[in-house]
Amino acid sequence: MAEDGVDPNIVPKKKLNNGEEMPAIGMGTFGSDRFNNVQIANAVVGAAEYGQRAFDCASVYGNEKEIGVALKTIQDGGVPREELYITSKVWNDAHDRVVESCKQSLKDLQLDYLDLYLVHWPFPNFHAKGVSVDSRDPNAKPYIHEDFMKTWAQMEELVEMGLVKSIGTSNMTQAKMELLLRDCKIKPVVTEMELHPHFQQTELFNYYVSKEIQPIAFCPIGSPTRPDRDKTETDTVDIEDPVVKKIAERLGVHPAVVCIKWAVQRGQIPIPFSVFEPEYRSNLKCALPDYMTITDEEMAELATIDKNCRLIKGQVFLWEGSKGWEDLWDEDGTIAQ
Repeated sequence: MAEDGVDPNIVPKKKLNNGEEMPAIGMGTFGSDRFNNVQIANAVVGAAEYGQRAFDCASVYGNEKEIGVALKTIQDGGVPREELYITSKVWNDAHDRVVESCKQSLKDLQLDYLDLYLVHWPFPNFHAKGVSVDSRDPNAKPYIHEDFMKTWAQMEELVEMGLVKSIGTSNMTQAKMELLLRDCKIKPVVTEMELHPHFQQTELFNYYVSKEIQPIAFCPIGSPTRPDRDKTETDTVDIEDPVVKKIAERLGVHPAVVCIKWAVQRGQIPIPFSVFEPEYRSNLKCALPDYMTITDEEMAELATIDKNCRLIKGQVFLWEGSKGWEDLWDEDGTIAQ
């Protein structure tokens, strides 16, 4: 461990609804087309040296083989497997072969089991890597619950096989989650969702908490390095918000750190991505209760800056006849068909 690293034993953990525990902060590994696989794998090793133990991976990121080498390096360096918390996800084109997809991720990551496995999107709609947001899968369909439950049954099978400890969802909505909770054998322990000060999803967040489903926050600082194809003219920038900047000035930190600390104090598990050592070090420290505090008054003020600004809209997953990306998110409480 690096001299000025964080003892992983003092990083708080969240108890999940199946009794498993997950570190209160993780590290994303999606390079947003801006960083190559080797840079990301090196950052995983570097972050582990500073005490990071939770890494959020996915087959579609295309870097699990390199991250597998990194995870082996970490374990060869003395970190036991049970101290790591590794997540992966089944991609949209493998909803009908979840076990096969999981086994491939395990092989690539050089692991015997995953701590957490997620359904990346609730749609089997597929797109090629790097396509524009206007691209459409000609076979794309709206959400079909019967099909999703076939996918979820395979997720449950992974738990029964011992290949994964916990299963969860990503990019879900309340309307879809209510159907899943009604019909599942094994309840999801987490859901990954976009959460940052300009997109707080308070109602949905509180719903998941009420169901004992732990929210995991992607884009926790507003994803300034997301692919250009995902950016639109109406997007706002969290780290330029006057309230965020004012708190950062008081604390003597970068505004991005305020966004991460806000996430931790609010109760979600942020998974910020960075290949830069000072950033992944300060990200990890944000999980520590004694590493600076946003006051109750400041948290209340941050609650007022929500701009309902969804950055990851999912346009490429739309089907013929859909009205727009809003159809993916069931904002009126009904599932779009």
